[in-house]
Amino acid sequence: MFGFNEEQIAWFGLTIGVAAFMLYMVFIVAQLAWESKAGKFGTFVLFLALAFGMLGFVAKGVIQWMIDK
Repeated sequence: MFGFNEEQIAWFGLTIGVAAFMLYMVFIVAQLAWESKAGKFGTFVLFLALAFGMLGFVAKGVIQWMIDK
């Protein structure tokens, strides 16, 4: 597809695509906190609860990068 092999397309999707999706999810959580007028602590709780799963994915990438280096 456009001169790319399957491995290159998968790498692009798992790095750039998922990173873009994660940034969009952060925007959604921030918008939710803003519209609900959650305050500082409420915003912190929203990010802790709703965005905590993304931290594992980021940690996996960092650990994999450190092992490969």
